Amino acid sequence: MPRPRRRLVSTCIGSVTAGLLATGAALAAPEENRAEDSGIAMGAYLDYGPNGVARIRHLSRWLGGKDIRVGHTYLPGDQWAGIEGRVSFLEDWARWRLADDDRMFVLNVPMQARNEARVSDQQVGRLIRAGARGLYDEHFRRLAERLVSLGVPDTVIVLGWEMNGVTYTHRCRPDPANWKVYWRRIVDVMRTVPGQKFKFDFAPNRGTDAIGWTKCYPGDDHVDIIGMDSYDQDPGQTFDDQISQPYGLQKHVDFARAHRKAISYPEWGLFRRGDNPEYMRRMLRWIEQNKPLYHTITDYCPHGVWQCKQNPESTKVFRSALTPAVPVPVTPTPVVPTPVVPTPVVPTPVVPTPVVPTPVVPTPQIPTPDVPTPQVPTPQVPTPQVPTPQVPTPQVPTPQVPTPAVPTPQVPTPQVPTPQVPTPLPEPSTTEPSPVVPSPEVPTPVGPSPSPSPLEPEPEPSPEVPEPGTPSPAVPKPSPTAPSPVGPAPVTPGPAVPKPEPTPAKPLPQPQQPPPLNSMQWCVPINFGEWLSKLVGKQSVCVKIDLGEDFGFWPF
Repeated sequence: MPRPRRRLVSTCIGSVTAGLLATGAALAAPEENRAEDSGIAMGAYLDYGPNGVARIRHLSRWLGGKDIRVGHTYLPGDQWAGIEGRVSFLEDWARWRLADDDRMFVLNVPMQARNEARVSDQQVGRLIRAGARGLYDEHFRRLAERLVSLGVPDTVIVLGWEMNGVTYTHRCRPDPANWKVYWRRIVDVMRTVPGQKFKFDFAPNRGTDAIGWTKCYPGDDHVDIIGMDSYDQDPGQTFDDQISQPYGLQKHVDFARAHRKAISYPEWGLFRRGDNPEYMRRMLRWIEQNKPLYHTITDYCPHGVWQCKQNPESTKVFRSALTPAVPVPVTPTPVVPTPVVPTPVVPTPVVPTPVVPTPVVPTPQIPTPDVPTPQVPTPQVPTPQVPTPQVPTPQVPTPQVPTPAVPTPQVPTPQVPTPQVPTPLPEPSTTEPSPVVPSPEVPTPVGPSPSPSPLEPEPEPSPEVPEPGTPSPAVPKPSPTAPSPVGPAPVTPGPAVPKPEPTPAKPLPQPQQPPPLNSMQWCVPINFGEWLSKLVGKQSVCVKIDLGEDFGFWPF
């Protein structure tokens, strides 16, 4: 353990040793006091609120584990509510103070509202006299009750600090006599609160400033500590000047000793002369020699050395002087966190192991979609219904057969007269209006009646067929005997087409025409005609069908 500790402070010890050799015994006393730990309570103003509390431990670590025993903050002086302590950050400071009995809480308290509003001396005088009459007593009673309720009744109250200057509204110069009365009233009011153990610190600026600070001293009965705020600035060109000047550092120590009061340095640090390691060295030495109750450096720019990076040389002096020579508790603290870092790394690979079984779960979900597959054959059942409509399709041609059977009779009539048509046309035209009755057979084919004109070219293929060649000699025989009946038959269907479509019973006279055809033996398949006649309901169809088959009129 001794070796790591020496390693932490090796640089500091080396620099201090070099300083001792260079400057003689000038720093011997502070160095010896540092090694022996003089016990002076040390702190720094780091921030007024929770950040200031949190930074204390970091400052301690930076100083090699030095115990930061003093916490220092300020109440806002813009309104009376702040002076009464109605601010949340007091709770943070109270918790820090209660964590260790050896700690000290220092609180700067303004004596007037609008404390930094640059109020005129005349108005400040009126405010001082109002306070001396007790007009503001209630505000300070509430502050005392607030601090006692938070558990910090032993707070050090730096009341009306730097009263000998010109910055604050609670300054003393406009009416020093009443200012002292006002101070005493505040102290008396706060001391009346049950449970209080406050210590009141009277802390002027170093030097005369606007008024010699001893002229504002309120008396020993109302002061517990005599402090001083001392920055590296005028008056005084050197640190020796700061010691010996009127109302300077030496006067401060002598005055406190004469009044048997402890001293303090609530505010001190670098300022007008920038990074001045000589001032830093001499001020630390002064503190060690005169043993104040506490001291707190103002650690923000341009005054500080830890949070402010503008003063590197003064920072080295401050750190080397305040770092303990034997920081026993410091060494183990940094060693502890280092092994902590690898420990969280170990559980990280453990996390992916449970992730592996998770993808196994979806695999059984794959067969679940196979269940709907058997539902596919169910729609296949309607497929056999498709052949059922195919059955009616053959039935459709059966009715189509009778329809062409009707036009077929028109065809045989023109076959016979094809050579004879020109001769008998004048006679039958007049004589056959009466037999127009048989024409109703034709009404069903009335649609094709205009077609007889194309039928006339069709008889030409009829002689080409060898089968009808035999009846051809028989054709001249009936031509002289009954040309008139045969001739009119083809003529009559033309005019009869529009009239008697509905009369189905008059086809009887037309069967008279086929007898000569039967005699010629045109239709051999009479039975097939009978089958058609059953569908049509007429026997005459059989003759027409046979002729249609011979001449190729079956499609009609």
